[in-house]
Amino acid sequence: MITGTTKLIAHLGYPTESFKAPLIYNPYFEKNGIDAVVVPMGCRPEDHPAFLKLLFRLSNIHGALITMPHKISTMALLDETSTNANVAGSCNAVRLGSDGRLIGDMFDGEGFVRGVLRKGKKVEGAQALIAGAGGVGSAIAASLAQAGVGHLAIFDANETTATALRDRLMKYYPQLEVTVGSADPAGFDIVVNATPLGMRRGDPLPIDIERISPSTFVGEVVMTKEITPFLEAVRARGCAFQVGTDMLFEQIPAYLEFFEFPTTTADNLRAIAKLG
Repeated sequence: MITGTTKLIAHLGYPTESFKAPLIYNPYFEKNGIDAVVVPMGCRPEDHPAFLKLLFRLSNIHGALITMPHKISTMALLDETSTNANVAGSCNAVRLGSDGRLIGDMFDGEGFVRGVLRKGKKVEGAQALIAGAGGVGSAIAASLAQAGVGHLAIFDANETTATALRDRLMKYYPQLEVTVGSADPAGFDIVVNATPLGMRRGDPLPIDIERISPSTFVGEVVMTKEITPFLEAVRARGCAFQVGTDMLFEQIPAYLEFFEFPTTTADNLRAIAKLG
């Protein structure tokens, strides 16, 4: 039930047809008696800068979830951004500070890292390889750095993209060892596919499976299929792994904390979500 006291959280992106967040947040709010609602709002890129500012002039706005294609452009519209957002170069959550300032953060990588830790894999001091230095790969790199990873290797087909991520990491984490240019997974404790490979039938595997040790923890970001060909291959090698949707559900407790709502667990959210 939406009333005059309900706190509005906008889900900003375009188009909105594939939005899943309302089907996760709203059942949680309803079950726990939280007077808030997530509302999809389709905002075209050319309208976004003006609309975001006007949105936060509403007296009952509480925050906004930011999704494609606005994650990067939102950064320039904010008064304060977190280290994770600055390293990722993008933002997926905005809230209104007590002084009226717009505060932004990035939780894609936080969801990934929380999932890894909850599965019992140590991140602090670990050797990690990320294939893919785009939006999600950059966010995961930022959160791994924040969690204290020892060495971060970055590979992207576009070397300029990988180098730019390395430079942002070094700015905020000057003690972190960061290397660029190789997708060889040998010797790494954590290996992440942050590329789109696996979304379409016939895609090549993003990493040479034969070079991955059975003791390596493997993460996937593709969400269109739970067990992608890449995860199927590493599972056959005996690797522990994390599916793409784990990152989605694990980041929502972090969002709830950011918006100062009562938090929960990823398992609880999975149980009550109405994804169909």
